[in-house]
Amino acid sequence: MDGRGAHVIVVGNEKGGSGKSTTAFHLATALLYKGFRVATMDVDSRQQTFTGYVKNRRRWAAANAVELPNTLHFHLPRTRGDSIRENQKHEFEVFGAAIAEVEDTVDFVVIDTPGFDTNLARLAHSMADTLVTPINDSLVDLDVIAHFDPATGEAREISHYARLVQRARSERLAVDGHTVDWVLVRNRISMLASRNTRTVQGVLDKISLKLGCRVADGIAERVIFRSLFPYGLTVFDPLDESILGGMPPMSHISARQEYRLLIDALNLPMRRLSQGREKRLPDPANDGRLAQIA
Repeated sequence: MDGRGAHVIVVGNEKGGSGKSTTAFHLATALLYKGFRVATMDVDSRQQTFTGYVKNRRRWAAANAVELPNTLHFHLPRTRGDSIRENQKHEFEVFGAAIAEVEDTVDFVVIDTPGFDTNLARLAHSMADTLVTPINDSLVDLDVIAHFDPATGEAREISHYARLVQRARSERLAVDGHTVDWVLVRNRISMLASRNTRTVQGVLDKISLKLGCRVADGIAERVIFRSLFPYGLTVFDPLDESILGGMPPMSHISARQEYRLLIDALNLPMRRLSQGREKRLPDPANDGRLAQIA
C-alpha cells in the first residue's frame, strides 16, 4: 500500500503471551497523539484482547467525561461454517471490505493477530507493510522464529511462523512489487543485564540475517501495563492519582520513552503520510463508534 493509501502495521507472533495486543494498542495510540488518523483491527476471535482495550477505553472515558483520542476499530471474527473453502472466501471478503473502507481515509491501520495460525491471520500478514513480531526476551520463546543449536546459537530450522511470514512476503512482492518490512522486537526485557539477555540478542542477530528482517529493542517488563488495561489507557495518555492510586511512577515515563524509540526504529512513513493528509477525507478516527463487521 506504500504510496497509495494507509500504511498497514501487523503485530504478529504464533506464541501467546508475547505482548502483541499491548504493543499494538500502544503503537496505535502513540500514532493518534502524533496527529495521525488510525484504524485498528482485531482478527483474534478467541481472546479479543485488542477489542477489550478499545471497549475499556471508550467505557472509561464516557463514565468519567474525559475526551481521549480513539481509533476506528473493527473486530473481524472467524467464519465457522461447514465448508472451509466457503469460510475462507467469506473471511477474504470481510477482510477486504474492512481494508477498503479505511485505506483512503486513515494514515495507519494497526492489526492485532492471534497466537495461532488462522486464515484471517495469514490474510493480515499478506497485507502488511510493516510486520512487528514481539518476542519475549527468553530463549524459550525464540522457537517461534527458529529452532536453534543451544551451544552455538545457530538456527537449525526455521519455524512454521517464519515460513508463514516468508510466504506472505513472497506473495506481497508478486502482487505489487513491495516487500514486508519485518521487525523482531525484543519484549519484556529484563532491566538487569544477564547472560540470557546477551545470548538472546546474539541468536536474534543471527536469525535476522538468515530471514532478512531487523531487530529492535522493545519494552521492559512493567506492572503499569497490567494496571492500565482495565481503563483502556496507555502510557501516552494523561495519568493522574485518581487512575493510578498515586502519582505516576518513573516506570511510566521510561515505558513511554521505550515506545517512542520503538516507533522510531520501525521507520514508518510519517513524513509522506503527513504531506498527503490534506488530500484525505474528513477524519473518522474520533467518532467514538466501535465498528463490527460480521
